[in-house]
Amino acid sequence: MAQLVDAKSSQNASYANSISVPVLATAQQIFAQLTLSTAGATGPLNTLMTGTLTVQLPILPVATTVTLTIVRGTNVSDLEIYSVSENLTLSVLGPQVISFTASDFNVPIPGNGQITYTAFISANVLGTVRVGPESFNAAIYS
Repeated sequence: MAQLVDAKSSQNASYANSISVPVLATAQQIFAQLTLSTAGATGPLNTLMTGTLTVQLPILPVATTVTLTIVRGTNVSDLEIYSVSENLTLSVLGPQVISFTASDFNVPIPGNGQITYTAFISANVLGTVRVGPESFNAAIYS
């Protein structure tokens, strides 16, 4: 039977329209990061993640694709465990919510007793804005 080892949340913005952060078109940008403890874990680990973030189209709406990427680690070049691209709806001029569920299975127990997950966002055009809410949650089991 699986046992919960640790669970964390990263809530950057709790409310709708509570932030205004431009999304970079040329590079991935961190929107959340969690470090989970693996103290007391036995055997391979499984991590279950959920999250949501809200973005808005550029002022002059153009076809926009937003990409979310989760890595095990802290750098965009670390092991990618999940990625999704969402085409924003041009007819929606207000905020658009993107929600996701991700998993990382059979993770070896690290020597330092911690596993970090970092979530990045990018867009294919300038002008896309993160407006909130934003939340990233993870639970790790052994």
